[in-house]
Amino acid sequence: MEDVVIVGAGPTGLWLAAELRLQGVSATVLEAKREPEPHSKALTLHPRTIEILGMRGIADDFVDAGIPLPTGHFGALDTRLDFRELDTPYPFTLFLPQVRTEELLTAHARERGVPIHRGHRVTGLEQDSDSVRIEVEGPSGPYRLAARYVVGCDGTRSTVRTSAGIGFPGTGTTIWGWLADVVLADPPAGAISEFGPDGGVLAVPMPGGRTRFVGIAPEDHVAEHPGELTTAEVRDKLERALGTDFGLHSPSWTSRFGNATRQADAYRRGRVLLAGDAAHMHFPTGGVGLNVGFQDATNLGWKLGATLNGTADAGLLDGYHAERHPVGADLLDSTRAQTALMTTGSVEGLALRGFLSGMIRDIPEFSRALAERLGALDVRYPAAYSAHPLTGRRAPNLAFADGGELFPLMRGGNHVLLDFTAAGAGTALPPGTRRHRTELRGAAEPWANAEAVLIRPDGHVAWAVDDAAAHRSGSAAA
Repeated sequence: MEDVVIVGAGPTGLWLAAELRLQGVSATVLEAKREPEPHSKALTLHPRTIEILGMRGIADDFVDAGIPLPTGHFGALDTRLDFRELDTPYPFTLFLPQVRTEELLTAHARERGVPIHRGHRVTGLEQDSDSVRIEVEGPSGPYRLAARYVVGCDGTRSTVRTSAGIGFPGTGTTIWGWLADVVLADPPAGAISEFGPDGGVLAVPMPGGRTRFVGIAPEDHVAEHPGELTTAEVRDKLERALGTDFGLHSPSWTSRFGNATRQADAYRRGRVLLAGDAAHMHFPTGGVGLNVGFQDATNLGWKLGATLNGTADAGLLDGYHAERHPVGADLLDSTRAQTALMTTGSVEGLALRGFLSGMIRDIPEFSRALAERLGALDVRYPAAYSAHPLTGRRAPNLAFADGGELFPLMRGGNHVLLDFTAAGAGTALPPGTRRHRTELRGAAEPWANAEAVLIRPDGHVAWAVDDAAAHRSGSAAA
């Protein structure tokens, strides 16, 4: 019997498999497609995602393969968000096509010994109190597989979610966006972001001399799928929105995508769990989807590992839904708001775009709050009212007086106790906790007054103490 079977070899599934192996748990990945997807749906890694890679010591591989951009957009507004002042070693969005991201994550997973089986399509499953039995259609025919847990990372049409009887409520499609990767005979000087009464168009240079256009047009505000996107239609949309088609030719990929927005009503049902697009579906605004799925996997990996290793407290695995479902709900609210900004061509809608662009330009606190939200640096997991102010927060890459930093201490996927005054010396700690006796350098509130802080493997604070007696009650799941 397998410890964990992960269905889906996208970024979420690959990262989850590697995180489980880091916890000493076996994980097998099943992917229906025989070959990796040749087209990049996502193009961006956000600061928190890169921080997580940094906590595992591999961020440089991704940064070296991509292009750091100091700004990002909210709803494709004219004024972009500035990431340079954020409290992170990675104050940028990283332009990195998903194809390359998946190549790097596949290599990382295989280095950790994860078997990845392509051409193996899961057709159904059933579970009892001890295991999950999976029906698979493989290259050599159908077979069955048993696992202690199954995680569906198999996209918005998730077979795992459907087979487990997990609901996926939400709203259907009313608007269709379009996408085209093309070659241009007369390319623009740089990126494009134009919105007006005749729709909106974004354009960004892609590797291999191609340009990606993404757009929304008034005629696409329909519920039914408009049909195949033709090259002639793309030319027409660009002519109307921008006044030129830039001599486009040789499309390598065209696609349409809708604004259907849904969220699984449970991220866990018994021994079946969901992560990434299997758990949440939305309009692809701001490139957040891949990143939130990656962060789902980081939250789930250590909890599922501790559960299988027999070291988890009661209810730890249920904490996955409790912590990540609200993040997913917030994601849907954000993408709906951005969709509204991107799909309005009315005088009032364009005025709203201008108003919010002005706020981003003129109010640094507003711009920073949006940047932290987009980059997932503001995520704080629930804690009791009486908990220390740090509890549930993301821990930044703290600098120590001896010249060290926090992230290198977290490469083993372990809890880390930062002991500033020996206040945590007598506290019971999770198995494998790495204790680091140190002093902070240049820390601001509320870090400056902390005497001991326990940081979870996903980089969030489990508990903190600023009183030598004992850590306060109401800790985040540890």
